[in-house]
Amino acid sequence: MNIPQDLRYTKEHEWVRLDGDTATIGITDYAQGELGDIVFIEVETVDEEVAVEEVFGSIEAVKTVSDLFSPLSGVVTEFNEALEDTPEAVNNDPYGTGWIIKMKIADTAEFEALMTAEAYAALIS
Repeated sequence: MNIPQDLRYTKEHEWVRLDGDTATIGITDYAQGELGDIVFIEVETVDEEVAVEEVFGSIEAVKTVSDLFSPLSGVVTEFNEALEDTPEAVNNDPYGTGWIIKMKIADTAEFEALMTAEAYAALIS
């Protein structure tokens, strides 16, 4: 199971990478494995403000459709449009080309409050 040390995690199996006040968000290797083959990702919140735990989109796999919950408060600035043609990138490279959104955040303390890699590993074990 790939759990990069430099990211933070949520109990909803999302990861966050912070660069200044821009957060890149995706789903974890564990989550993509549980979902199975991902066939569609929908994000209709670009340029909208979302709060912590608010739904910012959905992800559809062969087996199920799941909501995507925002791990942070902020404005969704970008959707990884490459996923429209290649949603399987989330399966193949969840921490790289499979990122889902970027958002501008106001409070880095929310990021600090997320789970470390060690805490996330304990959650899924």
